[in-house]
Amino acid sequence: MTATPRRRRQTGMTPLIAEPSSSIDLFDDTVLDDPYPLYEVLRGMGPAVWLNRHDMWFIGGYEDVRTALHAAATFSSENGIALTDTANRQFLNGTVLVAHGMRHVQLRRPLSRQLAPRAMKSLVPEIGSRAARLAVEYISKGAFDAVELVTEFVAGQVVHLMGLPESTRPKLVAQGAAAFDMFGPDNARHRAAAPLATAMMTFLSTEVSRDTVRPGSWMADLYRAADDGDIAEDDVVPLMSAYTTAGMDTTIHGITAALHHLAHHQRYYKELRTGRLKAAAVFQEAIRLDAPIQGFGRRARRDTRVGNARIRAGEQVWLSYGSSGRDPRRWGHYADTFRPGRTGADLHLALGYGPHACAGGHLAVAQATGLLDALAHHGTRLEPAGIPVRARNNILRGWESLPLTITPDRRRVRHARKPTATQA
Repeated sequence: MTATPRRRRQTGMTPLIAEPSSSIDLFDDTVLDDPYPLYEVLRGMGPAVWLNRHDMWFIGGYEDVRTALHAAATFSSENGIALTDTANRQFLNGTVLVAHGMRHVQLRRPLSRQLAPRAMKSLVPEIGSRAARLAVEYISKGAFDAVELVTEFVAGQVVHLMGLPESTRPKLVAQGAAAFDMFGPDNARHRAAAPLATAMMTFLSTEVSRDTVRPGSWMADLYRAADDGDIAEDDVVPLMSAYTTAGMDTTIHGITAALHHLAHHQRYYKELRTGRLKAAAVFQEAIRLDAPIQGFGRRARRDTRVGNARIRAGEQVWLSYGSSGRDPRRWGHYADTFRPGRTGADLHLALGYGPHACAGGHLAVAQATGLLDALAHHGTRLEPAGIPVRARNNILRGWESLPLTITPDRRRVRHARKPTATQA
């Protein structure tokens, strides 16, 4: 990386000033494989660093990212969340992800009740039952791929809640991550993702309708909101796509990150198993340390300052959730260490913050808690079973394959396999 001052003339009589800048490619393969050393360097250069290659500001300190996420009137997602006009104006146009102000409120309102903490509590028994069944099934295999397990669990739950036809699940799983590559710069991953993302939206528009969704589901609620005039009919499928894709991929990567860390920290797995450590704390710490979405863009709506950097109206900033989760000014000397149960771990920004905070955050925590508890209940020891393979994506951080093995608790697994009165 080369770091050079960026010089530009301010308005009025202000002389030329130097601002920190870098020629690094934030989305290069080697950076995506391990971005954290670079984040540390960029944080050290200043609160905001101009990235010449991407024509945007990098903001990576915890407090600076948090402040910017809260200040939607200054840093807007409208025409700024992705790094190309193609993604912002064509693929994302009209979606909840890029909506601003009252339009954003309008699009989030139809499912706000279903995604609230009270509603999540009512889903806990169902989530726990599915998690227990899958935990026993996969533990009994011996070695298994955690990505496969978590994907089956999360995707099945989300598709069921949304009330989508089962025929949509394979494509949503296979092509969901490609949608996130669209948020990055115009690189090879972005160009490969564009036709896949377009094809997926076309597929969903064909497969999903009033006649094909499950009555009483979240999709049925969206169609009801359209009937009531709360949203337009054309908003329904894009809303479904945003909630479904984001709800699946980020949760899948978050839970697999938790399992990866637990497999390398037997002490914490034992504490989880005995109840001294809560599954929610494990998940929160895992996504603090490895944010499933590493960052999103924003567009400055007016001139502002971040530290000594003057950001002009119309310029783009990249808010790095991944960097903010490793900022030692917020997390101390052990910011790079997996320490579930640390004070304030749930204050991370991995699920966003402010108006655009992840609407499905409570569901993600409920699903993570259900599956981690089920695995710990039915297995006595969690260990790596092979070499994991990192999934490369412009903004997602996770595993393509994560081989694990869990030693079964014979008594509990046998009991779980006994048919209930309903099943007999």
